[in-house]
Amino acid sequence: MTNQTLSDLASHAYIYGFPLVFNLDQVHRYVHEGVGANPAAGFNTFSHARALAGPADTFVTINNDTVYSMAQIDLSVGPVALHVPDTAGRYYVLQFVDAWTNNFAYVGHRATGTAAADFLLVPPGWNAGEPGDATVITFPTTIASIVGRWGCSGDDDLPAVHALQDSTTLTVLDAGTRPAGLPSPDPTVGTDLRFFEKLRLWSQAFPPATRDRALQDSFAPLGIDRSGPTPYSSPDDETAAALRAGLAAGRQNLDTVLKKGSSPEVNGWKLTFHAFDYNLDFFEVGSLDDARFKIEDPTLRIIERAAAAKGGLWGNHPYEAAYIMTYLDDQGRQLTGSNTYTLRLDPTPPVGAFWSLTMYSVPDFFLVSNPINRYSIGDRTPGIVRDEEGSLTITISHTKPESDAAAANWLPSPAGDFRPVLRMYEPAPSVLDQTYVIPPITRI
Repeated sequence: MTNQTLSDLASHAYIYGFPLVFNLDQVHRYVHEGVGANPAAGFNTFSHARALAGPADTFVTINNDTVYSMAQIDLSVGPVALHVPDTAGRYYVLQFVDAWTNNFAYVGHRATGTAAADFLLVPPGWNAGEPGDATVITFPTTIASIVGRWGCSGDDDLPAVHALQDSTTLTVLDAGTRPAGLPSPDPTVGTDLRFFEKLRLWSQAFPPATRDRALQDSFAPLGIDRSGPTPYSSPDDETAAALRAGLAAGRQNLDTVLKKGSSPEVNGWKLTFHAFDYNLDFFEVGSLDDARFKIEDPTLRIIERAAAAKGGLWGNHPYEAAYIMTYLDDQGRQLTGSNTYTLRLDPTPPVGAFWSLTMYSVPDFFLVSNPINRYSIGDRTPGIVRDEEGSLTITISHTKPESDAAAANWLPSPAGDFRPVLRMYEPAPSVLDQTYVIPPITRI
């Protein structure tokens, strides 16, 4: 195999393996370091944020609408019991995401209702009879994440959210077992090739869906199928150069896909309703085995999965929460803090739960510090001013608007480039069938 062929293969392997590696890096981060308001918590325990997310929560495209409860689950210990309390109608969702970022189950307001309930989380292949009153959720990979979001109307509502968080529990049935955790990369592998070392270890520990195994096998010349000692600690110079070149090309390709992608675009908004529809194989409680929410094209599915991981890791299916985003104003120019913009919503988004517009920096997609500590604006924002017709005009700028009405509806932007995201929780059918249309962001 020529170096160029090896480099091309490495570029494709980067796109294929990025969701697994990027995702499990975040799993490790939550277990050992925590993220912002979410403290570190070991496997099979919840990490509860006690406040809405802010700029200190350096996690890609994190929301500012809900309070997070995160749990990294390792079913190498066997089944784990999950209990959820009665939320008395309050919106919440526990989203289950496997190692390859497939959303495979949902528990919560839309999916299972808000009464108290019990679930049994079991590893792949588990078959040990009926678990009584608990609903079984079978995991596609032994390690997966529970991404919990609790609707919260503001600081005054936090004590009620905290009580619900504390009543949501995980219990390992075999208390004497210890989780195996993530295989550790060989420390002799340099940072330039560590991606391939992680992909080698983690793709073997957490096998992909059966339909993807032939594709994974095609990357064998890169060494990701090898067991035992790593092939990446001291490769020959030509091989190392080809692998590094492939990684660089793969990163560039992924960045291009993020900005262009395959999602339709209307008024500058990327309608990424189906960006998380790459799961074709695993449908547990609350997930819909429905052709409307499946990316059938095999090549597109792999590309979209990588772009979704980088641009919005742990995003929901559109029937739970629909996301659209834009980099552009009404003239097709990059949004930037040196300008002032408006977005007039008439009517505001039709939803079963709530909606918000959240500001993110580019290229990190982090929340943006600002003098009024407002990171999103939506139907629950106190003090917003609607027009006489009931429409809402949002002002987007780096500096505070002069008029009182514009200041009340101000979404602060960074000084540089930015990308806002509109979230619609439990969207109405008119959102998903695109009969409800969001206008462009207009430069003034």
